[in-house]
Amino acid sequence: MNVAHVTKVVILGLLIAVVAGADSTTPPAALKVGDAAPDFALPYATRDSVASTDLKLSSLFGKGNIVLAFYPADWSGGCTKEVCMMRDNFSALGALNAQVLGLSGDYVFSHYEWAKHHNLPFALVSDHKHEVAKMYGSYHEPSGHDRRTVYVVDKGGKIAYMDLAYSSLKGMK
Repeated sequence: MNVAHVTKVVILGLLIAVVAGADSTTPPAALKVGDAAPDFALPYATRDSVASTDLKLSSLFGKGNIVLAFYPADWSGGCTKEVCMMRDNFSALGALNAQVLGLSGDYVFSHYEWAKHHNLPFALVSDHKHEVAKMYGSYHEPSGHDRRTVYVVDKGGKIAYMDLAYSSLKGMK
């Protein structure tokens, strides 16, 4: 990895942490920075449509960095704040050559309406059985929802950054 690439990944991670309000009490996880990102293929929606084919994570490798932003549910206050902050910072993420994917257990039809309502410029992936969230250590069994976690996957398909304990509500006045 060259210095410019490492710098971009660090800046991207810091931007995500600032946008999401990083918490320094990150719990341990099975995955770690440098590991291959677990692949998946899931249905997704954008503000324009419900996709007719699944999104396969590995199909994005080699095209740039990928931000995987897990969140509990569409239409909730905290999650709305989270995705709207990412939407509002989307150009900065794009400048870092990053594609954002939001993931939750909601169905694609909810994702479509929510993305359209908030004009979200990125895909929302439906992990209704929480299988991907479990692979990434993002599923919270007692609540039945995903935790708010962020992973940055580099263009080679390796985990370059992870934040397993953040709150989009930090810093709210």
